[in-house]
Amino acid sequence: MPDRSRFYVTTPIYYVNDRPHLGHVYTTMVADVVARYHRLIGDETFFLTGVDEHAAKVSEKAAEMGMTPQAWADQNATAFREVFERLEITNNDFVRTSSEHHKAAVSRYVQALLDSGDVYQGDYVGWYDAGQEEYVPDNKALQNDYKSEVNGKPLIRKSEKNYFFKLESYREPLLAFYAQRDADGVPFVQPDARRNEIVNRIKEMDDVPISRSGSGGWGIPVPGEAEQTIYVWIDALFNYLTFVDTDADSPMGDRRKFWQAGAVHFIAKDILWFHAAIWPALLLALQKCPGFEWVNLPRQVYSHSYWVSDSGQKMSKSLGNFLDPAAIDNYVETFGLDALRYFLSTRGPLGVSDSAFSPELFIEIYNSDLANTFGNSCSRVANMIGKYFDGQLPAPLPADDPAYLPLKQSDWVGEYMRHFEVLDLTRAGDAALQPVRDVDSFIEQTQPFRMAKDETQRPAVGTVLYQCTEALRIASVLLWPFVPDACEIFWRRIGCGAYVDMLADNGSGHWEQLTTWGQLQPGTPIEKGAALFPRYDAERAG
Repeated sequence: MPDRSRFYVTTPIYYVNDRPHLGHVYTTMVADVVARYHRLIGDETFFLTGVDEHAAKVSEKAAEMGMTPQAWADQNATAFREVFERLEITNNDFVRTSSEHHKAAVSRYVQALLDSGDVYQGDYVGWYDAGQEEYVPDNKALQNDYKSEVNGKPLIRKSEKNYFFKLESYREPLLAFYAQRDADGVPFVQPDARRNEIVNRIKEMDDVPISRSGSGGWGIPVPGEAEQTIYVWIDALFNYLTFVDTDADSPMGDRRKFWQAGAVHFIAKDILWFHAAIWPALLLALQKCPGFEWVNLPRQVYSHSYWVSDSGQKMSKSLGNFLDPAAIDNYVETFGLDALRYFLSTRGPLGVSDSAFSPELFIEIYNSDLANTFGNSCSRVANMIGKYFDGQLPAPLPADDPAYLPLKQSDWVGEYMRHFEVLDLTRAGDAALQPVRDVDSFIEQTQPFRMAKDETQRPAVGTVLYQCTEALRIASVLLWPFVPDACEIFWRRIGCGAYVDMLADNGSGHWEQLTTWGQLQPGTPIEKGAALFPRYDAERAG
């Protein structure tokens, strides 16, 4: 069974044929939110992202720009790193498939598969999707009128000598693997509709080419065959393993423990086939090879949908309606990085339906959830403590005191964790705000601002405000994966700066302590500070 005290999460590695855009940012930010959650609950967590450099389209774009493929890849890999750093992505490593470590590991894996007979030489005659760098079966080509189902461009008829992977021979093992995961209650592919689609396709799958010719030396050669380059998707899929296939003697340290914990792969729906069929089949083949018995299969592949414009079009560079780094920076400058993180992760297309991105919706969610709910409640409670208790957290009355007014608590933490465990970030974000809503209801019910006019009721007022502050503390812990910067500011204001230190540099939290009621100490100075999320007035902003 996978070790549940460790967590390994990945994004796809992104083509370096251009700058990063909203699609790249979204998947990476979702993975970051999930990685932060697992660190928060105390799991030893490894988060991997990076770039895929060996695609034919990369060398073609480099030639168009008058650069070598390596120089073009270097330039755009730097752009991805810089964007992710500005967005405070907490990845533990950054893949570059041109790295010597990756290339050597892929060569080793392919050699093992050659030795086992699961990779063999043959002739390919059929259809090829140049945009996706994918070989397309005849029946699928016919179904899509011999056009790419992703970009609609005509497929290319190819005839060439390749090396093939015996994918067909893993049909039954893959179906058995899917059935076992279903029986264990942890489906390998999510959402369910995606799983059903892949299972049906697995039943008809054939052997697939894993190499191509004419790469001009850009890529990883098939061992012993300098003229054959390992197909970019095989090269790319192996990154999830190459960057954690290290032991204690490696400069990277011992990382195999993360692979064996069971990887969670976040991807977009257009690359599901590679991740949900070819990838596990490759791993099943590899684990039969001497020295690779330790290689297990991932925990889950989560295939999300697309962001679309408010007109319903998929956001893409080719359509000219995508958010580039400059547009993303503008949102961050106007609303703050936390606002972008919260909107993308809680309103994004994690399910089977696409999600609309519009400025109007962004502002609506920002104001309703962050400014009017969390930010306003924090300010409101801190202001009352400042006004009625000189900025010192009051002590609550004993729970059995007749004047004790209890704040209604539902299963805040349990509900939140249940949603995170099934990667439902929309409901997890909503669950994180529930303590705040309960605080607002409690204030409306008890009206401490009215009670404070009667000096004899000051102990009851203090009881109300202590509970409100404690509920907001727990809410801020639950919200931290989504809006870490604001939560860390709030922690310092309520005397919980130790939480910041605990989680710095990808540290792990002490979950029981963080979420147990009654951690705040009476007498703690409570700082009001500026609004965590100032309300945005679109009309005033012009």
